[in-house]
Amino acid sequence: MKFDITANDSDSQARAGVIHTDHGDILTPIFMPVGTVGSVKAVHMAELRDDIKAQIILGNTYHLYLRPGMDIIERAGGLHKFNGWDRPILTDSGGFQVFSLAANRKLRDEGVTFRSHIDGSKHLFTPEKVVDIQRSIGSDIMMALDECPPGTSERSYAEKSLRLTQRWLERGWKHFNETTPRYGHSQAFFPIVQGCVYEDLRRDAARHVADLGAEGNAIGGLAVGEPTEKMYDMIEVVNEILPLDRPRYLMGVGTPANMLEAVARGVDMMDCVMPTRNGRNGMLFTRHGTMNMRNKKWADDFSPLQEDGPSIVDHVYTKAYVRHLFIADELLALMIASVHNLAFYLWLMGEARRHIIAGDFAPWKAEMVEILMRRL
Repeated sequence: MKFDITANDSDSQARAGVIHTDHGDILTPIFMPVGTVGSVKAVHMAELRDDIKAQIILGNTYHLYLRPGMDIIERAGGLHKFNGWDRPILTDSGGFQVFSLAANRKLRDEGVTFRSHIDGSKHLFTPEKVVDIQRSIGSDIMMALDECPPGTSERSYAEKSLRLTQRWLERGWKHFNETTPRYGHSQAFFPIVQGCVYEDLRRDAARHVADLGAEGNAIGGLAVGEPTEKMYDMIEVVNEILPLDRPRYLMGVGTPANMLEAVARGVDMMDCVMPTRNGRNGMLFTRHGTMNMRNKKWADDFSPLQEDGPSIVDHVYTKAYVRHLFIADELLALMIASVHNLAFYLWLMGEARRHIIAGDFAPWKAEMVEILMRRL
């Protein structure tokens, strides 16, 4: 994997670039739709490619390992062949999912033991095993096993957690370099910076990660309960240290405004379930603000969902009709909302890139963030 920076904003840390992978190029900054179990909920692959214009999607090691299992994915020839997605895929290591099972997991130096949320069966994830699983999945970008402590963690726990993550990282990095891809395309390995909301821990973690010289680096453990301004502070602290010539991936963030603020602080890649999860609950993000499609105000609004929207569904369906679908619990509502929101997120990152290249990102971002915070 290679990363080229094509433009830098003069008034912020924002940059536009290109990540080159064997499954295609990724223009940054980029939002990555979350396809946890090998699919983006309520969205066809053709819609992801042609309407939403996704350049890369995510899969999750924990969920794919449990179901359908590595035997099926290996026999299919990897996740790209299994789900029919011919563009890049990134896989999370499953650490966040495992650690969310607080009552059903146990941490130790060897790894983490957990019980499946599906059938209660017992499993062990080690740093080496999650590398092997991601080799079997065949993702273009794989993540290191880490612990994601809550944003409100006491310093003593945050430091203990970071040291465990760093020991796991050393083992995972070593195993990654001792193993090879399985399906004829290259794979990159991203270490993850943790450290909660403590600047000295974040700096220590960022230096440790930067010293590895990986092809890209990730920032984890944010948007997990800490104040938003603290999240922005930690991004700035970390990005002062992470190498400029490698892509930076902010994990699990966030709202459209969060994304633009992260881009301004030097982030290149982001993912979040918000556009699809919130969409399925009736919240639509638009370039004019957010709409709750269950509100009665849309009941007799026969204007297009969004006249100047980036997705075909914006022009085909009216606000009144989409509200009707939500009130009637019609599955089509979930599909329309998911496509609309994902297309908007990708459009927003495309616009950010365009303004970085044009040299007016900072004033555009300031104006856009204010608009995005509106509720229509």
